[in-house]
Amino acid sequence: MKQDVRTNVIPPLKFGEKFGFLTFSTASNVVYQFKSIYYLFFLTNVLKIDVLVAGMILTIGTVWDAVNDPLIGFWSVNHKFKNGERCRPFALWFAVPWAVSVVLLFCDFKTSQTAAVILALVIYFIFESFNTFVAIPYNSMGGLATNRDADRRSINVYRNLGGCIGSGIGAVACLPLLKLFGALDNGGNLIDGSSSRGFLLTAMVMGAVCIVGSLTHYFTTKERVVQISDDEDHVSARSAAKMLFRCKSWVLNMLYIICYGVNNVLIMSSITYYATYVMGSTGAATIIQAVYLVVSIITTVLTGPLDRLLGRKRTMIFAAAVLILGKVWFVIDPFAVGAIYLNAVTVGIGLSITFVMFNTNRNNIADLIEWQSGRRIDSLVSTGDNLAAKLAQAGATQLLTLSLHMAGFNEALPAQPDATIATINALLGWVPAAVTFVMLAVLCAMNIEKDMDSMNAEKAARGISVSG
Repeated sequence: MKQDVRTNVIPPLKFGEKFGFLTFSTASNVVYQFKSIYYLFFLTNVLKIDVLVAGMILTIGTVWDAVNDPLIGFWSVNHKFKNGERCRPFALWFAVPWAVSVVLLFCDFKTSQTAAVILALVIYFIFESFNTFVAIPYNSMGGLATNRDADRRSINVYRNLGGCIGSGIGAVACLPLLKLFGALDNGGNLIDGSSSRGFLLTAMVMGAVCIVGSLTHYFTTKERVVQISDDEDHVSARSAAKMLFRCKSWVLNMLYIICYGVNNVLIMSSITYYATYVMGSTGAATIIQAVYLVVSIITTVLTGPLDRLLGRKRTMIFAAAVLILGKVWFVIDPFAVGAIYLNAVTVGIGLSITFVMFNTNRNNIADLIEWQSGRRIDSLVSTGDNLAAKLAQAGATQLLTLSLHMAGFNEALPAQPDATIATINALLGWVPAAVTFVMLAVLCAMNIEKDMDSMNAEKAARGISVSG
């Protein structure tokens, strides 16, 4: 491998650049909340698409979302923009297409039912494709903006903060907007004759949020990390796959991300059922989620100091241990109010730390793969493991719905059978605890700090600058 021994000392990142990551994360999560809460409702109640067909549209779209990640990531590895950058310009060129696709999701074209279904599916495919394009700089720039580990960790802290802020804004702001634009009345019910216009106007606001988030991210960041070798040959799909799977840290981090995603789906999807049928009030879910959100924000701020104190591996293990310990009381007594709130607190701690850690791992893994193969494939590092993670999350969703169905869940019943209640408790208790034990096993086998130390020692021996 021909080495470029240029000194590549990158100064510490300024607040404005980190804030750009936070801005995009906030915007993305506001839009995600809007789509997650209202898109299925829009399909069934505004477009009048049968619920099973609407569910199939979402399922097919989710599979496409998972599959297009590595496809687009692979294409971006072999593409370079005129300014010499590989990832950042996606935030510029796809900001408007992404925004337009969000608006189109909530358009009522006044067509036949068959045409409405076809249009909905096509538009959903387009949306997920553009969503992947704008996510490439968001997921890759942490490793390209700097080679300083402290700054990379800080970037991921700001990303998670933005996610928490965006989720909070999305959860509380969408309903007032829909009421303001005439989609819903004060009781939250559809208003005949103006609902489609109200959803369209709200979606246009979301589109503006997309553009602001993407452009802020583009204009506040810069690709500074350059590939060590001068190899610019086309990377084949087979070669790219070999690069990824030959890196043990990438494989283990992928499993780590899968455990995180499955845990997140099980807990977040089950909490409303628990609040409704165990606590007796759907509104209780909002309070629980608020506790989770506040704890997540506080924990995210403290993750950097914790990582410096304990080191990467111990910090990841600490987060997993907190997730498990937080389930003990709930598993013993799932009907105790204190148990569910302790569960929410420990989930906020554990998942927030885990998010920052696996994303910082991704940044390091791009460096490791470059050292092994001579090529930087930052975009493929994240989009490759996203394929496995999203498919696993889809599987977790199916597990949840199938479990509830087999336990006799009936949405028409105000009180659910004992078997259903036991299933809901399991999905919030011992099932995610079991997943976290798998996560612990993965973490015991992972030692990315050792891999980075070995790589840096080899670089130093060859006269190549390294940055901590």
